[in-house]
Formats: sequence, structure tokens, C-alpha cells
Amino acid sequence: MKVILFNGSRREKGCTYTALNLVAQELNAAGIETELFFVGSRALNGEIDPLVNEAIDLLKTADGVVFGSPVYYASPSGEMTAFLDRLYWQGEKELRFKPGAAVVSARRGGTTAALDVLNKYLTFAQQPVITSRYWNMVHGSNPEDVLKDEEGVQIMRTIGRNMAWILKSIQAGKEAGVPQPEAEKKIFTNFIR
Repeated sequence: MKVILFNGSRREKGCTYTALNLVAQELNAAGIETELFFVGSRALNGEIDPLVNEAIDLLKTADGVVFGSPVYYASPSGEMTAFLDRLYWQGEKELRFKPGAAVVSARRGGTTAALDVLNKYLTFAQQPVITSRYWNMVHGSNPEDVLKDEEGVQIMRTIGRNMAWILKSIQAGKEAGVPQPEAEKKIFTNFIR
């Protein structure tokens, strides 16, 4: 089994990376392979299509995803939202029914609003949403601060364990003959005609 963790920060090894790494450590401890995918500034530097195509290729081998973003103005980074808008438009079938988690990091506030934005992507593709024992967030101005956020660190570890449990439960269900749901053809209702 494999989980792709997407880092939507401009800083490759900053606070968001630190949070994602904590999740990855728990997944690895449960025997699940992980790969970090750095979105970085490519999403806003004219490289959105190649970036999304790389991600879609990776998703073909993935069983689950984690999307991480810093909080900018009470929202995920512009890089992450641009990337996810395009990814879910082009690659929804590669995401459908794959368990997913959203993780945010902030110095102080705006975390629940940013988390809400990221979670909505997961529900768009009928993905089981992986939660923790509290909201999926860490606090800190730098990676060292994040590691001092004991509650946030515990939350990240719990996400990893919960993701591993759900992935293994899905696998056990498949082995027992429980079929994955079929996606219905989408109905689009316009409210203004």
C-alpha cells in the first residue's frame, strides 16, 4: 500500500513538511509506503499542467493521499488551491474512493477555515476523510516550533495510524469480496435557467 503526501507550501522543508513527515512516519511504521510530493511555487509559475500530470501519474499507484498546506490569510496557500483545482478537474477518477486527509500548519490562526477548504476537495471525489482526535493542524513559526506543539504532533501521529487502519480495512474488505462502490454518472442541476 502507498500514500502520497502533497506539500502545498512554498518552503520545501518547513512547517507543513514537518507535519506531513509525522504522518508519514506512522504510515511507514504500519508497513505503508509513503512518498512526499512538493507542489511548491510550480503551481503559480506556469507549470501547473506538468505538475498535475506528474501527480496524476503518481496517484495511479496510490491507495491514499494527504494534502498539507500552510495557512495564508485563513486559507490554504494559493499554490495548493490552484494545484487542487486543476488536479480534481483532471484527475478525479484517480482520487475517487481513495482515503484522504488534509493537514494545515499555522503560526497562530485561520486553521479551521483552511482545513475546511481542503476537506471539501476530498468530498468532491467521494473520498473517505481521515480524521484525528481533533482538527488536523499544527502550530509553529518554524519546524522546531511545530515539534514543540505536543498536541499537534499527537494529532499528526493519529492521522497516520487512522489512515493505516482505514487502508488495511479497505484491503481486508476487498479480500473478503466486498466491492468498491460504483460511481454514478454525475447529475448537474443549474439553479438559473
